[in-house]
This record gives sequence, structure tokens and C-alpha cells, in this order.
Amino acid sequence: MNKKTFKVSNKIIWLSSFFLGVLTSVPKIAERHFNPFEAIVNAVITFLFAVFIWYYNILTLPAYTSRDVANGFSVMRLIKSLVVGMVVMFVLACLQQILISYLSFGPVALMIGIRGILINLTFYMFLHLLYQSYRNQEVGIELERTKADNLGAQYELLKQQVNPHFLFNSLNTLKYMVESNDKHTVDFILKLSDFYRYTLESRKLDLIRLSEELDILNAYVFLLKARFEDGIDLSVAVNEAHHTSLVPPFTLQLLVENCIKHNVVSLEHPLHIRIYSEGDCIVVENRVQLKRTPESSMGMGLENINQRYIHLLDKKIDILASETLFTIKLPVIHANNYH
Repeated sequence: MNKKTFKVSNKIIWLSSFFLGVLTSVPKIAERHFNPFEAIVNAVITFLFAVFIWYYNILTLPAYTSRDVANGFSVMRLIKSLVVGMVVMFVLACLQQILISYLSFGPVALMIGIRGILINLTFYMFLHLLYQSYRNQEVGIELERTKADNLGAQYELLKQQVNPHFLFNSLNTLKYMVESNDKHTVDFILKLSDFYRYTLESRKLDLIRLSEELDILNAYVFLLKARFEDGIDLSVAVNEAHHTSLVPPFTLQLLVENCIKHNVVSLEHPLHIRIYSEGDCIVVENRVQLKRTPESSMGMGLENINQRYIHLLDKKIDILASETLFTIKLPVIHANNYH
């Protein structure tokens, strides 16, 4: 989520400061020997200080981000605000002494200092309450948006998992194998059953272990090989250390499906797909041999995976395309670092 700026209406700032300046001049007006000039100077100094404190406290508030939840009352920020306020109030007291030289500087400076501390405390506490309320609202809005995005991603994922074209092709392949008395028919039925069992078990999970994801992929590739035979060549060389890492379910299956959707798969032109570890990434790479007539696509497969990584890890997947290779790099999600 992008950073948002907390704002207070300028009208509120200036009107409240003006009202405070008038309020502090009331005791001067009530004195027996009322001095209009002294009352005006006193009101103007209070007004200027109030305006300064408003803008200073607003500008020093921490910028809101998706990770900056309410951390409670900041004592250090309050102390800093009080110190800065006292310095400014001392400068204003000196200014008042220049304008009204017959007043005793000591008592006047003390009175102005105490007034400044009270104004600073009042504004700081009021602004703090407003800001906490604002941040709580932002967190609530972001949570609702995240829930909506996650539900949309899960729905799109479910549609892609139970791909009617894949099921139709698998059943056609099975029909052909039965009719030709293929000895691998039983294995094909078992793998098809395993694949859809994995689908039912994993579709509600945010993450599964990479080793489980590879089991899903093996079942899926077995079904593909029954259809394409040696037209598809998949090699997997993932570090053992990465087998215990986490991955959104069906990520690898969707990426392999994406390769098949956009590239020629035949015995004359086998499609080579590699899955391997590279640093802290899992890489899925295929040779580019685009179909002359590409299949219709909503373009949601890669975006679906990308959105799930952003949601779960706050990181994007890397998509690298050249004339000969198409590469996807998936950030590794370590089990001990994910919360």
C-alpha cells in the first residue's frame, strides 16, 4: 500500500489558533488598567506559537505505511516537541520584551513558557488521538482490500486448477488408452485421481511445502506425458534445502501449464522446461517456441501468482523474456521467516 499523508484542515489550524490567542488576551482585557497594545501583542504571540505547534507536530508524525500499525504513545516524540516548543516560546518572549519593554522579563518569560507547555501538550494529545484514529481506519481499509484481493485470487486460482480443457483432454487420453489396451492405463487413472485429490486438499491453503508442490507437479506431468509423450521434457534440480520452503499451491503446475499453452509441444519440437534453484529463488525456465496460432488467454495466470506472492511475502515474482528463453523467478518463502 502506498504511503498516505495525514492532513488537518488549514481552516481548523488557523481558527483554533486565533481563538486561543483571543482567549489568552481575556485576562488582560479584564484588568482595571486595560492596555490594548499589550493585549494584542499577547494574543499575537500565542496565535503564532499555536500555529507553529500545529504544523510542527503534523510534519513530525511518522508516515503511514501498511506495516506501520499503531505503536502507542511516543514519549520521545513528545519530549522533542516540548523542547522545540520551549525554544520557540523563549524567542517569542524575547520578541514581546522588545515590543513591551516595561514588563519584567523573568515573570513574563515564565508565564509564556508555562502557557507554551500547556498548549503543546493539549495539541499533541489531540493530534495523537486523531492520528491513531486515522491509522486504525487505514489498517481496516487495507485489511478489507487485502481480503477482497485474496478472495479474487483464490477464485481465479480455483478456476485455473479445475481447468475444463485439461480435464477434457485427460479423459480423451484415458479413452484412447483404454481402447488401445495401454498397459499404463491404471497408472494414468491413479495419477489423475492423485492430481484432483491434491487439488481438493490444497485449494484452501495459502502455502504448502515445496516438496508437496513437486508431488502435485509430478502427477500433472505424468498426465501430460501420456498425451504428449516425449514432446515435453521437464527437468527438476531444486536444492534439498529448498524442499522444506513454502510456496502457494499449484504455482509450479500453473507455470508449466502456461509454458504448454503458449509454446509448440511435439515430438519434432520437444518443449524443454527446467525448474532449478538459483540463490534464494526457484526458477522455472522454458525454451521459447511460440505457437503460430496462440491459444486464447485472459492473461491472469502469471498475474494470479504475482498477486499471491505480493500478498503473502510483499515481494513480486521476476519475469524475464528473451527471444530464446522465458524465465520466471519465484522468491523462496522460508518456513521460519513466514508469519
